[in-house]
Amino acid sequence: MQGHKANIVSQALTYIEANLEEQLELGMVADALHYSRFYLHRLFAKTVGITLHEYVKRRRLTRAAEELVFSGKTVMEIAQFYTDAFFDDCRKLNIKTPDVVQPATGLIDEYIQIVSGLMEKGYAYAAADGTVYFRTRSFQGYGRLSHKNLDDLQGGNRSLLVSGADQKEDSLDFVLWKPKKDGEPYWESPWCNGRPGWHIECSVMSKKYLGDEIDIHAGGEDLVFPHHENEIAQSEAANGKTFSRYWMHNAFLNIDNRKMSKSAGNFFTVRDISEKYDLQILRFFMLSAHYRSPLNFSAELMEAAKNGYERIVTSVGNLNYLLENASAEELKDGESALLEEAGGFASRFDEAMDDDFNTADAIAAIFELVKFANTHAGQESSKAFLKALKEEIMELSDICGLIVEKQEELLDADIEALIAERQAARKEKNFARADEIRKELLDKGIVLEDTREGVKWKRA
Repeated sequence: MQGHKANIVSQALTYIEANLEEQLELGMVADALHYSRFYLHRLFAKTVGITLHEYVKRRRLTRAAEELVFSGKTVMEIAQFYTDAFFDDCRKLNIKTPDVVQPATGLIDEYIQIVSGLMEKGYAYAAADGTVYFRTRSFQGYGRLSHKNLDDLQGGNRSLLVSGADQKEDSLDFVLWKPKKDGEPYWESPWCNGRPGWHIECSVMSKKYLGDEIDIHAGGEDLVFPHHENEIAQSEAANGKTFSRYWMHNAFLNIDNRKMSKSAGNFFTVRDISEKYDLQILRFFMLSAHYRSPLNFSAELMEAAKNGYERIVTSVGNLNYLLENASAEELKDGESALLEEAGGFASRFDEAMDDDFNTADAIAAIFELVKFANTHAGQESSKAFLKALKEEIMELSDICGLIVEKQEELLDADIEALIAERQAARKEKNFARADEIRKELLDKGIVLEDTREGVKWKRA
């Protein structure tokens, strides 16, 4: 048994050494750890002279590899964990879930089909090792999005070129399909066992779910070249049509006027920020600048965003209070004219959003409407007038994804009562009611987790 475990460690070490600079997926090491995690750590330390944790730290393994080494999870389990975490963050930021969520690994046949088509048209070729490259110079107009010239790229910055130039027809050609490396997941293809290139995945998903042409394509400004440029080339070469009519690229987020990076120690996740701020405040902060403009994150600016967001929330809360206590139902004299004036703020909002989604000016229009409501709404106002003002503020805020009407927070006792009712419904096999209660709690920011020890809950 000891010899078997030692062999596992030896294989694991060899594997780690061979793949340190890659995006590691250490399934074999995970299996070894599942067999005897404690024994492996002890034998590793005895053999190498340092702990496995220290080894990983020193050699700068990727986070995914580290998780596989220490957690015993499979590649797909870790992928699913981060997928779930991503969509949980999206929900808290009030970002709507796409109509289609397609894992890249689910379209392998489609990748092979489009690559084969590009080869048949002469836009792509296979190298001796099975790598399939796109002939960049065969596509007329390459570089029009990024305003780059192919000859300048060829003779200028080497960092813009893609590796593997020794087997390419041209150093500017980019990968459509690449051979597998040891330990990586792979799929069979006519050229080699491997996986699709990064760019082709986007073209295939876009074609499958949106068609040969799309209206709007978005992304970070760092993706303009080469990623989006390559998407255009391969999509238009394959489909013979304009790939995207409009391109929207957002600028970078800086932290205290410095680029955000882990090495600089100024890297924050959404969850880090949620420990201090309501994520609606973060959303409001992101909307405070045009998406094409760099955005600087700082404690002072977040506090300013908090104050701005709370101005809107407070105004809606005041309108609700006035509505509850108003006596007159129908509009009073002069209120129709005031509502017509209030409509001008909505027009300014629309104009700002029509101007390349200028959310900064759109938020300014909401502030003007809030100021107007605070000035003209009072105890003598009619319900119709108060309701119209509230609905206008909420409609414009909702377009921006801002939740400005706060729900009353459930008391712990109320939550426990609903959980007890859900448990009773499950015992009676009334799963529809159980699901209703879970959704009701989730809508109010309460997340349930069913465990062996019972139901656990937390506030989102």
